Amino acid sequence: MNEQIRVRQVRLIGADGEQVGIVDTRDALKRAREEDLDLVLVGEAAQPPVAKLLDYGRYRFEQQQQVKEARKRSRQQEM
Repeated sequence: MNEQIRVRQVRLIGADGEQVGIVDTRDALKRAREEDLDLVLVGEAAQPPVAKLLDYGRYRFEQQQQVKEARKRSRQQEM
């Protein structure tokens, strides 16, 4: 996330889901700051890695909600 990204270039996806293209990490960080968002690696295994502009706090909250729903569904199947 943000300054922890140590690669030279990333494939950038904008906040609206639009693919921007391959850009330098510095330029992507600059763009994230301008839009008051975070730069988060979502596809580290890809070449070049895929990064997305998003609100990290909201992203983590949504991930936690998905995990909670998955646990709820798995319990219902056990009964």
